[in-house]
Amino acid sequence: MDTVAIFGVGLIGGSFALAIRKAGFTGRIIGVSSDHTIRAALALQVIDEALPAQHAAAQADLLYLSQPIHKIIDSLAEFDSRVKPGALITDAGSTKQAIVDRASQVISRAQFLGGHPMAGRERRGVEAAEADLFQGRPYVLTPRSASELETPAAREFLSWIPKIGSLPVIMSPQEHDRTVAFTSHLPQLASTALAAMLDGLPEPQTSVYGPALVDSTRLALSSFDIWGDILDTNRHQILAALASYIAKLEEFREHLDQDAMRRHFDAAGRLAAQVRDRN
Repeated sequence: MDTVAIFGVGLIGGSFALAIRKAGFTGRIIGVSSDHTIRAALALQVIDEALPAQHAAAQADLLYLSQPIHKIIDSLAEFDSRVKPGALITDAGSTKQAIVDRASQVISRAQFLGGHPMAGRERRGVEAAEADLFQGRPYVLTPRSASELETPAAREFLSWIPKIGSLPVIMSPQEHDRTVAFTSHLPQLASTALAAMLDGLPEPQTSVYGPALVDSTRLALSSFDIWGDILDTNRHQILAALASYIAKLEEFREHLDQDAMRRHFDAAGRLAAQVRDRN
């Protein structure tokens, strides 16, 4: 792998560039993004040069797509006639089924391997990129079959995942989308719902609140520009997760007594401890 082209040099794409460079990548890193982002990425030395998409695709051994989900889906068809045979196209989209399905329809000259680094921040843009963003975080790959991980290009890409500090996890696209609906998308919507419910009410304006409200609304700072595509492409799985969450809230409302709530608190505490032990 001598040349990497990053399409969408924002938080994730920029962090991937910085991470592989820190891990020892000595090849060329090309950026494809908006003019403003490219200027910042060059100034911050996140990328080595900028090229139009068609020229970057023709030169890259690895095409790393870290744009919004619908942008990834729409651009996939443009790559097949331009990429080098043997190149690997991967993405960092937060949902996988729609992207993998589209890639299987339009990519034939190169290999596509779906991916999702489970890392992020509330801040966006290349200015927020950091080399250690992926440290200790799962990096999900979603091949359609196990054989897709055995190609030379896939093996080389896989070798970089632990080098940047991530933990590779292999799942099907369907399993990924079902899982993140509960572990990522539902937490976002719970935080957004709480903040949206409180917006305009007099109570938060009193400043009578502690860290609980600050912590619980942290994810509400996230931008809909990112989440709109996620909600659109994982709608059915998210609806199932929301139904489970609403059922639990209804259970709380119906049984807000000492014994029942103690059991809920105990179960919740065990899960919260497990999550923190793994981070």
